[in-house]
Amino acid sequence: MSGYVSSLHAFNLLQDIPADEVAFLGAAAAVLAGYLVKGTLWNKPDPYRRTWFERPQEQHSARNLNRETRDIAQKLKEANKDIVVFFGSQSGTAEGFANRLARELQIRFGANALAADLSDFEADSIARIPSSKLVIFILSTFGEGDPSDNTADLWEWLTKSTSVNLTNLRYMAFGLGNRNYKYYNRVVDVVTEALSKAGARALLPTAKADDSAGGTEEDFMEWRDSLCHVLQRDLGYEQKESVYEPTITIIEDDSLKPIDLHLGEPIEARNSRSRSSVLESSVSALPLVKAKELFASSSNRNCLHMEFDLSRFPEVKYKTGDHMAIYASNPKEEVSRLLKVLGLDDRKEIPLSISALNPATKFSAPSPTTLQALFQHCLEICAPVSRDTVNSLCQFAPTAEAKNFLHRLASSKEAYSDHILRNQVTIGRLLEQAGQYNTIWKSLPVTFLVETISPLRPRYYSISSSSVVQARQVSITVIVDSKQIHADSPERIMGLTSNYLLALKNAVKQEAKVDPVPIGPTYTLEGPNSVLEGGKVFAQIRRSKFKLPLIASHPIVMVAAGTGIAPFRAFLQERARLQSMGREVGQMMLFFGCRRSKEDYLYKQELDEIKESFNGKLEIVTAFSREQEMKIYVQDRVEEHAEKVVRMLQADAILYVCGAAAMAREVSKRVGEAMKRINSWDDGQLKAWSERAKRINRWQEDVWG
Repeated sequence: MSGYVSSLHAFNLLQDIPADEVAFLGAAAAVLAGYLVKGTLWNKPDPYRRTWFERPQEQHSARNLNRETRDIAQKLKEANKDIVVFFGSQSGTAEGFANRLARELQIRFGANALAADLSDFEADSIARIPSSKLVIFILSTFGEGDPSDNTADLWEWLTKSTSVNLTNLRYMAFGLGNRNYKYYNRVVDVVTEALSKAGARALLPTAKADDSAGGTEEDFMEWRDSLCHVLQRDLGYEQKESVYEPTITIIEDDSLKPIDLHLGEPIEARNSRSRSSVLESSVSALPLVKAKELFASSSNRNCLHMEFDLSRFPEVKYKTGDHMAIYASNPKEEVSRLLKVLGLDDRKEIPLSISALNPATKFSAPSPTTLQALFQHCLEICAPVSRDTVNSLCQFAPTAEAKNFLHRLASSKEAYSDHILRNQVTIGRLLEQAGQYNTIWKSLPVTFLVETISPLRPRYYSISSSSVVQARQVSITVIVDSKQIHADSPERIMGLTSNYLLALKNAVKQEAKVDPVPIGPTYTLEGPNSVLEGGKVFAQIRRSKFKLPLIASHPIVMVAAGTGIAPFRAFLQERARLQSMGREVGQMMLFFGCRRSKEDYLYKQELDEIKESFNGKLEIVTAFSREQEMKIYVQDRVEEHAEKVVRMLQADAILYVCGAAAMAREVSKRVGEAMKRINSWDDGQLKAWSERAKRINRWQEDVWG
């Protein structure tokens, strides 16, 4: 009925428009339609155009003859592999687990295992894997129950194809998720259900990690032990003595010149032949043009507003609601600590060539490079060391005391948990602690560190500026992480990227506020080859689905806590600009929560001014959790205003939630309870409504943690 009414309304509007204007609108619509289908129905780029510019001899070169197959069954046969460990990874955790598992199966059982990116192979080629092989899936759930980017093809094939036959497939699966999210581990559930329907046989019940309390590592270890038990009990594998076997080789090569080396710039920025995801821009060295402290001077915390200039990078574009990735480096102190404890400080600048011992093995470290670059820019050396890694380090211990120290931590979950609660356990600090601060770990191979330590990945921040208002200047809002390790310890764990940005902000000296943590980590802010000199950062734009409705008059409800205000600042900026251009804007309601009104009410003055400009179209509801004896959070305010929120949602308002996942879960609960109460719904009706709202983007979330 609504479609009929809309069509009738449009027809009545056309009757009121002069004929010449109707003709003009028709012509404009045709041009617009032509533009929208450009590259789809016409003017398609020639996929073979590149061959005009290739050297003829390259058509039959070794590079082309050895081109990687996208058939996983063929790959397993060519590489003589019996097990494939597929990973579907968004942040890199699943990829890290897959690589670890493949290496460990080789070490413990002599199994020929291959870790594989799902996007490297055609999804339907999985059906051709023979029953003599074993397939393992390690899959993360991203966003609102979505598959990671590299799982998209598998997801599409399994959920939409009607002729999938997997009766030959034997598999095991492990999911990565967080119970704070509504669709906890949805991806592994959907994939394994589809595998079973297609006839695949699970050799082990699917296990699911829960990161809500930081238990992912322990969950993985428990599942891995069960998997190994199945290999021995059911598949005839025999466990051997676990002795480290490198999968890569690292060779010092003095013949390499500095110009040949990868010294720390992100690979996407260096390698022009690499194809970035369509969801991401290229990585660029963006100059910082504005940085200011958002918290009051009385606060002992930092929150930064930072703006970066895009004017010299026409290829880098963003849209309101997108994310910005920041590539930080490791603190100088941690790099020096690790080099010293390894006894390699005098060899940190020697060129290194890294290669895989088996052509089927992939590794993320750049080559050629140096130790300094690896530890400074490429490896996550500030991350806590897992209990699994602690156990593996025992074989390299330089003294009996060091080995006993590591063995005690590795063999007891409780001992390990107690230690990391009282100590910062980076790889360098752990080696220092085990060796009593005066022992060199000469037997610890650098290959082990490169294989074991996760790659240093960018951190993503919600963009807090509108592309309509400032298309060539992009801003982010950053809370600086600094947590005291223990009540009895003055030592603090400092968030890597947020403290990197704080150091950058202090270096440009754009304001005089004294840093409340004056003695913090220091960074090589000038970057590799001084390409970041003058206050620049390596950054890129990542597309997001968190978007304003196309029609400005559409009502919206926004819920944010802390830096979750970032995209809503951009939303309000954009609607204010549209209103100033004569566009009608819809009713808006913003819920915002923080600790105290005079301490961390982000963008307060700006929000007050923008509210006044909307002439009653914007209502702001605040929740200051620490200004009264009983804490009040933003979800409590949503519940207090439930009648109005429900009225707006029933009038097709879009609900946006941004902030911590735990907060988003509570908001979802309160909204759901209100919808049931006011509409006299049962659980089934609420579920149908909420699922439809999310499916048609009437309920959008940008959450983390």
